[in-house]
Amino acid sequence: GHLSSPPVVDTVHGKVLGKFVSLEGFAQPVAVFLGIPFAKPPLGSLRFTPPQPAEPWSFVKNATSYPPMCSQDAVVGQFLSEVFTNRKENIPLKMSEDCLYLNIYTPADLTKKNRLPVMVWIHGGGLMVGAASTYDGLALAAHENVVVVTIQYRLGIWGFFSTGDEHSPGNWGHLDQLAALRWVQDNIASFGGNPGSVTIFGESAGGESVSVLVLSPLAKNLFHRAISESGVALTSVLVKKGDVKPLAEQIAITAGCKTTTSAVMVHCLQQKTEEELLETTLKMKFLSLDLQGDPRESQPFLGTVIDGVLLLKTPEELQAERKFHTVPYMVGINKQEFGWIIPMLLSSPFSEGKLDQKTAMSLLWKSYPLVQIAKELIPEATEKYLGGTDDPVKKKDLFLDLLADVMFGVPSMLERQPTCMSFSIVQASHQT
Repeated sequence: GHLSSPPVVDTVHGKVLGKFVSLEGFAQPVAVFLGIPFAKPPLGSLRFTPPQPAEPWSFVKNATSYPPMCSQDAVVGQFLSEVFTNRKENIPLKMSEDCLYLNIYTPADLTKKNRLPVMVWIHGGGLMVGAASTYDGLALAAHENVVVVTIQYRLGIWGFFSTGDEHSPGNWGHLDQLAALRWVQDNIASFGGNPGSVTIFGESAGGESVSVLVLSPLAKNLFHRAISESGVALTSVLVKKGDVKPLAEQIAITAGCKTTTSAVMVHCLQQKTEEELLETTLKMKFLSLDLQGDPRESQPFLGTVIDGVLLLKTPEELQAERKFHTVPYMVGINKQEFGWIIPMLLSSPFSEGKLDQKTAMSLLWKSYPLVQIAKELIPEATEKYLGGTDDPVKKKDLFLDLLADVMFGVPSMLERQPTCMSFSIVQASHQT
């Protein structure tokens, strides 16, 4: 029968109140809980530190409104949300540094003891933008009879600022992802989920995050299956190898901080308001390609670092040494993988949707931070992909194919080969 009173579930930290949402053709409504805190707000002196457990509460917490997305470039974040959402209409989200929340969609009858498989979604956005609430877990939960959890994690400077030493090792966003998975272990049974059957899945930077967790000793026993859609840790853009100090100093200088020592930089950046760090983010021009300077100097992403804790070595080394969680792992790529990234990063040359060979070569060089193709190989690569046609519109599409193959296709294939995890590569077509 229809449940008159809304669902209330007891978590380790306190009770949460959700709402029932009915989906056409399904007798059992899905219980939806929005904005459950899985960690203490990472504010003040907790900025650039690992997430702390959430504080308990004694009342019933209302979990019926969407949590704010983590601090990010609002324009790009909103654009991406509109492109990526699976909802009929995109929901406008507020933004806050206090953003360590998750959403739960459970089709389980909460009056009975259910043990449904759990799927935890990690959103994409270059580790710089994105939100859990862009993705509606309702249909997946109802159709597949699984508990769907969508999680948030600190992004950009807040999530990945690293001095490369003990003062700010970095990877904060990944540690948030781990904290959310720990929360799932402790609480998901109360929502009708089985903590012994957790699949982590994500797209783009979310897929990269999944592969980082597959490679991280800290993620032991926190998940049992993994799916990376268009993004793996071998996608070098998001994994910073080598010295990260110069980028940290650049951020500090942009924020108006002294760079005498790591400690000074971290302390100064911790004093900045959220607005000031946002201003710094915009000034740093992350997520855009510099069409003027030497592309080898450009830093479009802050990202995952080899910190000796979350990641003991580079993804390539860990893979070669078979140091990963042997879980069933599915890796896939999409058609037109680059269709939206390039217009976003470059805004200019693609406005007419055409491309000639010369512009293509110059763009490929400017895309060095993304693809890392040596200057001398650029004519050859461009010719191989674009040489077969004189049509400038086709050239544009082929150029996007080239970038997609280098950025997404090749790393996914590489990630697939040397591992003995049970593997399948899935080619999906983007639904328009």
